[in-house]
Amino acid sequence: MLRNLIPTAVTCLALGIGAIAHAADKHGHDHKPQHGGLIAEAADLDFELVAKTDSLTLYVAHDGKPVATAGAKGTATVVAGSEKIAATFEPAGSNTLVAKGSFKMGVGVRVAVAVTLAGKPEAKLNFRLK
Repeated sequence: MLRNLIPTAVTCLALGIGAIAHAADKHGHDHKPQHGGLIAEAADLDFELVAKTDSLTLYVAHDGKPVATAGAKGTATVVAGSEKIAATFEPAGSNTLVAKGSFKMGVGVRVAVAVTLAGKPEAKLNFRLK
C-alpha cells in the first residue's frame, strides 16, 4: 500500500510546485527590459541598467510601475578587467538615476550598484554586460 502512495505523493508535490511557480509568473512581474538594458531585482523592486560609454542610467519600477527616485542616492563600480571606475548616481527624472563619466563597455564588464531610495532599504545589484 505504501508503494502505491509514494508515486501519488511525488506527483502531487510536483504539481503543487508547478502551480506555485506558475502563480508567481502571473503575479504581474514583467522582467523584460523596457529601455534595452539589463534587469536585476532587489528590495522588492526591479532595476534596469542601460550602460553607455558616457553614462549609466538606472530605471526603477515595482510591478511594472515607475518608482520615484527623488532623494535617492546611489553608487556604481564598473569593473573591466583589472580597471575599476566609481561613479555616483543622481536622480534624473521620475523613476531614473544617472551616473555620468567615462566607462569601458563590452562583454564581461561588471557593474556593481548600491542604491537607496527614500523610505526603502539599500538595494545591492550586480550586472554583467553582454
